Amino acid sequence: MKKIFLFFIAVSISSAAVAQTKWNIDPVHSFVNFSVKHLGISFVDGSFKKFDGTIVAAKPDLTDAKISFTIDVNSISTNVEQRDNHLKSNDFFNAEAYPKMTFESTSFKKLNGNNYELSGKLTIRDVTKDVKFAVVFGGTKDAMGATKAGFSAATMINRFDYNVNYDLAAGGASVGKDVKITLNLEFAKAK
Repeated sequence: MKKIFLFFIAVSISSAAVAQTKWNIDPVHSFVNFSVKHLGISFVDGSFKKFDGTIVAAKPDLTDAKISFTIDVNSISTNVEQRDNHLKSNDFFNAEAYPKMTFESTSFKKLNGNNYELSGKLTIRDVTKDVKFAVVFGGTKDAMGATKAGFSAATMINRFDYNVNYDLAAGGASVGKDVKITLNLEFAKAK
């Protein structure tokens, strides 16, 4: 009887040790931004207003995290309606044919302190490429004591790699080829 009892305790402890926690994006406290060079002298900044994301992890430092993220291309905003409509057209994102951008993580490595490297597959239009984000992990408790997870992540992509290749001049002279992506994300623990 004692062996059976010990077996159940061991199974309970091992099950608790591998229990996974799901985190859902808090869209009210999250932002997806981008910046691209314009005419070689300035930058145009924009954002996406509709997106969804989840994290599933068992480890408290989230180094085993599986991260999924989806962006609604039609929610693009540069604060200029005409430009936003052009960005949704086939010249850029072709939102009618490809209404979503997606990201699926392949690894989330702790580098040092709160600095991590997030690797994964980014899909824009009909192209999927490997991408790496530099991430600063803000922790899992907010200033009010609630269990949340906060992150800042940044990367640079070449839009031509994703068939987002409209340009009035060759080589990205009118609209830069390099796009900086910055995400400030807050996740809430699923109930």
